[in-house]
Amino acid sequence: MHATLLGLPEPVSDELERAFHAEGLALECRRLSPGKPSLPQVFPPGLVLLWEDGGPLEQAVSTCRQLASVCALSRSWLFVLTRRDVSEQSELILAGASECISPTGELWAPNLLTHVRHLRIPTREGAPVGGPPPSRVPPERALQTLLSATTADLGHDFFRTLVKQLAEAFRVTCAMVGEMLPEQDSIRTLAFWSRGAFQNTVTYPLSGTPCHNAVLHSICHYADDVSRYFPEDLMLTDLGLRGYLGAALRSSRGEVIGVLAILHDQLLDAGELDFSLLGAFATRAGAELERIRAQAELERTRDFLRNTLEAVPDPIFVKDRHHRVLVVNSALCRLVGRPASELLGQRSIDVMPEYQEQSAWEQDEQSFASGQPGESEQSFIDSTGMSRTVLTRRAVFPGADGQPSLVSVLRDLTERKRLETQLRLADRMTSMGTLAASVAHEINNPLSYVCANISYLGEQLSEDTFSQELLPELREVLVETQEGAARVRSIVQDLKSFARGDEEHQGPIDVHRVIESTVRLVRNELQRYNAQLEQVLEPVPLVLGNASRLGQVLVNLMVNAMQAFPEARAESNRIRVITRMEAPRRVVVEVEDNGKGMSQEVLERIFDPFFTTKPVGVGTGLGLSICHTIVQSMGGQIDVRSVPGRGTTFVLVLVGIEEEDKGKHKRGETPLTEESAPLRAYATG
Repeated sequence: MHATLLGLPEPVSDELERAFHAEGLALECRRLSPGKPSLPQVFPPGLVLLWEDGGPLEQAVSTCRQLASVCALSRSWLFVLTRRDVSEQSELILAGASECISPTGELWAPNLLTHVRHLRIPTREGAPVGGPPPSRVPPERALQTLLSATTADLGHDFFRTLVKQLAEAFRVTCAMVGEMLPEQDSIRTLAFWSRGAFQNTVTYPLSGTPCHNAVLHSICHYADDVSRYFPEDLMLTDLGLRGYLGAALRSSRGEVIGVLAILHDQLLDAGELDFSLLGAFATRAGAELERIRAQAELERTRDFLRNTLEAVPDPIFVKDRHHRVLVVNSALCRLVGRPASELLGQRSIDVMPEYQEQSAWEQDEQSFASGQPGESEQSFIDSTGMSRTVLTRRAVFPGADGQPSLVSVLRDLTERKRLETQLRLADRMTSMGTLAASVAHEINNPLSYVCANISYLGEQLSEDTFSQELLPELREVLVETQEGAARVRSIVQDLKSFARGDEEHQGPIDVHRVIESTVRLVRNELQRYNAQLEQVLEPVPLVLGNASRLGQVLVNLMVNAMQAFPEARAESNRIRVITRMEAPRRVVVEVEDNGKGMSQEVLERIFDPFFTTKPVGVGTGLGLSICHTIVQSMGGQIDVRSVPGRGTTFVLVLVGIEEEDKGKHKRGETPLTEESAPLRAYATG
């Protein structure tokens, strides 16, 4: 340990050095005369004794503050030797002094020694007798050797090289470097060189060891008999160690993270250059330990992220700003049938048709440019040859280089689409069952007079001769028969179109023709519920969608409206169907009834799957949910307004097609009703 005597008069300095020697304290005293033009910028660890001659208190306080900051960095204790009274001494202590020392009579040493003994400064008792201490490598040469030996090493190899070279440079028995464990109460050796060999890793409690003092004071030195001061440290006794010099390892934030120490089985003298040398390598070792910990944390974070991505069942990939693939998970590799090594660094996943790849690239670029999340749906053939439909959700986040990166999560919708198709088909079959009586009635009416007319024609044609006067009547009967057959054919075609499964086909459709066909299907139901149908059909353009599915929606809405009429009421039931233009490219279809209406609680759940207010066995609760899905799949919206006791209005907003856009859409959509094919002409006599 060092004692810096700052400005002390010669008699006081002599008195203190004699007292230190008599006490057997291992203190190296350095005297700085009062004539120094400025205070030192650094002190070695130990004691700083400041002489205060009773001048202006403000000046003494300022000096204490300046010295306190320097002593804090070097882990030294600042003792002020002063004759001031207790109140002024308190001012100096508040300014940073560790203690103020007053004299006993004319002697300063007694009170000072009382405080110094509490610092557990080692004494020189037990120093070897006879002969000089072992020769040491000159510090300059030791520094050069240490630098050249440790420059090329990193990680734990650096620590092993460091402790071995430190032991050889200082000519000591042991050298060790250890890291502080998370609980901050134990040290685990990273490298331990003792008596010419590396030792196994050791973990030992920090309390009651000289390393604890090194942690507290940055640098700690016991020239001899160190085990006397730390009897609990059995390693010192077991290895027969007497001298200790240790320095704390600190992180870039100033936290103690370990200790670097050299230990010797003989007297271990150390000067300021030795302190500086060990402190420099403690700084280097602290930086390396912090780097190792940061790298380990980075690897743990990377492994955690990798395991997280692998645990996600949905395919995931990450792209950089240049659309290069940076990260993929196993789910994506399984989906595309290619290993990660073939996907990383590519600009495309290369599983979609070329036209879809271009569309996906444009959507990725849009997300990059806007920074907003997005989603899209695509179909492709997977590695097994199976057609799949996936929903891709995209989100942008800052990358490691400051540039945006894009994470895409793919959700396989193939099975969901299949189930939705089955549900829609089941809903159509349910609707057809509901309409069976109505359709049978619609077919039975024209079929009855078709059969009667054919029977009449057969009777007339069975005669050997018939008068020419019957020809006009026979022609009229034949025309009626053709009209009846055409009507039956139209109804059957409506049912065929309603039930067919071209789920995904989209094209321009005529809303009015769909409404006409829907009305034909529900005509008998209207009569059964005694409901009046009003149609307010303003001219509207073609809309983008699927005629069969739009017909399914309208049938559902009209049947629901009829089922909502009160049973006791039979004269004022009314359904109104309205078409109008709300805005360019926005075609509105409203289905309004004056039934019982719905409460707010029912309105909030009306589109939920399996939610129904109908009695058990009457409804499944899927109809309106399927309607909602169908309308959304056509790019439209469906909403509902209702007032209890006054009725309900369902509002469909569909995407209108401008005249110039018609050519962009494939005109292959089969209308819900077809023109009747020319009937076979029967020859007349």
